[in-house]
Amino acid sequence: MKNMINRRDWFRSTLSMTAGLTLGGSLAQQLLASPMSKAEEFVWGNNKAVNKIRLNANENPYGPSEKARQAVNQILSEANRYPFQATEDLRAVLAAKEGVSPDYIHLGAGSGDILCQSAVAFGLEGGSVVSAYPTFPLLMNFAEVFNARWDKVNLNDKLEHDYEALASAVKSDTKLVFICNPNNPSGTWVDPAKVKAFAEEVSKKVTVYSDEAYLEFMEPDQQNGMLDLVKKDANVVVSRTFSKIYGLAGLRIGYIVARPDLVRKIAKYAGDIPINQTALAAAHASLGDMGFMKMVREKNAAARKVLSDYLDQNKISYGKSHINLLFFPAPKDGKMILTKMEEKGFLMRIWDYQQREWCRVSIGTLDEMKLFVKAFGEVVS
Repeated sequence: MKNMINRRDWFRSTLSMTAGLTLGGSLAQQLLASPMSKAEEFVWGNNKAVNKIRLNANENPYGPSEKARQAVNQILSEANRYPFQATEDLRAVLAAKEGVSPDYIHLGAGSGDILCQSAVAFGLEGGSVVSAYPTFPLLMNFAEVFNARWDKVNLNDKLEHDYEALASAVKSDTKLVFICNPNNPSGTWVDPAKVKAFAEEVSKKVTVYSDEAYLEFMEPDQQNGMLDLVKKDANVVVSRTFSKIYGLAGLRIGYIVARPDLVRKIAKYAGDIPINQTALAAAHASLGDMGFMKMVREKNAAARKVLSDYLDQNKISYGKSHINLLFFPAPKDGKMILTKMEEKGFLMRIWDYQQREWCRVSIGTLDEMKLFVKAFGEVVS
């Protein structure tokens, strides 16, 4: 496959590769939803989300803010209009928020959309993409579909990114290093000063992609990502989303901040109109809603404590999570856990890592987590 292809060739190649997939599903959707364990392969596609408590997708259980809801209602009268101007308006607002010019901003239908675009942009070059493992795998999985090799670096004993090992994994043919802080699925967070020192040095050799989807779950004085490096025109891409703390996962909107040349490299693999009027309006209204974000952080912390207390009481180790999930070794067979928990009305995830199974449980409401630990205790007893 050529290293450089135009948009028409991109769509043709994508259609060709997706021809063998499930009818109606895109390659990105297949990769995003792919099982992370043999246990999930056994039960995948059989579970139904209807009338189940969804603790399997790291969704915000409190929904969008009231400001976002009002903005969606108001913009419906513009549903007959293409969102060209609204897209440019939001790009300008985000640029002002991040302290850059609008040509440093690229919008997509959720950060997952842009992860796929980035995977094509860098995967077509061949060589390797380096990341910690486990982490959110979409970019690496998608890059492998093209010409790239995924070089995985295990988390350390605290289930944190091992930045020394990541730096050592960079080879002469490495095209991109993907980092995620806080990390999904471990929930762990590494001191931004350490991450920044890593990104500053490694980006001299290769592009560093910093996925900061969960950054707003940190307290405001801890929300220090890699944006300062972008402002210095370092070879760094920062990814943000409205899917998590803002509760807009179903509306699909996210963005990256990067040098204009990196934005152009990635954005040329985007669709023509990826974002709709309602998503743009909700995102615009959500920005700066500090009261809503504070509410979500506080409720999430209280609900997360219900599960961490259960794990402590039962002497089950876990990653020190700062976000809306917990990751811990499965105390019983993964297929059994998934099946029995679904029968009790709960959806969750099982991951394979280092020759064992791990549970990843998203944090729901306080009441949902109280019900979950009771059901989980019954299943694994």
